[in-house]
Amino acid sequence: MKQFLLSALAAAILGLALPAFAQNVAIVNGKAVPKARVDALAAQLAKSGRPVSVEMQGQLKDEVIAREVFMQEAQKRGLDATEDFKSQMELARQTLLIRELFADHQKANPVTDADIKAEYDKFVAANGGKEYRARHILVEKEDEAKAIIASLKKGGKFDEIAKKQSKDPGSGANGGDLDWANAASYVPEFSGALIKLNKGQLTQEPVKSQFGYHVIRLDDVREAQLPKLDEVKPQIAQQLQQQKLAKFQEELRGKAKIE
Repeated sequence: MKQFLLSALAAAILGLALPAFAQNVAIVNGKAVPKARVDALAAQLAKSGRPVSVEMQGQLKDEVIAREVFMQEAQKRGLDATEDFKSQMELARQTLLIRELFADHQKANPVTDADIKAEYDKFVAANGGKEYRARHILVEKEDEAKAIIASLKKGGKFDEIAKKQSKDPGSGANGGDLDWANAASYVPEFSGALIKLNKGQLTQEPVKSQFGYHVIRLDDVREAQLPKLDEVKPQIAQQLQQQKLAKFQEELRGKAKIE
């Protein structure tokens, strides 16, 4: 009878201890390592875009146990009491708290589909219309430009002259080719002359700008090839989110009493 009572008591004690032990992944030098640390590390990885698979659970357990071993040694050496450690901990605390603040603001002020559509419409309005495929030769003096125009009228090859004489390092090596672009992307003098040309036509007089003198040829014209909304939606959402966050930061700075 006595042995039965002892066995029952042992079972009861074990039953009480098991739930507590289940909350820990290990006991290191007598100190419990709670399972919550594994869960926290898994959540952190998931936030960074690396979901934790079943196979990785063992690796995470080993990681938190190793951290406990190393922390205990650091504490034994008194490293957690140094001023340098305290300063670093304060900086880490600030960083984490500020990150949570920004995350909370973004959660409360999400970028909506309507916001994205409105921003996309502004982009289309600014970049729609016609695109021009042009070539140019840039020189320093007006006489040089006039001589080039005369040479082209006599049958000179535009791309060959551009490679030899153009001062524009970007397009000169490509025979003066500027690829497709909206006229508004050029300086006013250049775009003004460009839109007056017909396909295949050459400027009859040099076009002066802040860069020098241009000889321009229009190769082709087309309607602007803009990306669809779905293609740029993620980029627009990220840009708007950054703008909202920047505005929030400026508002906080503006309201703060700084002496």
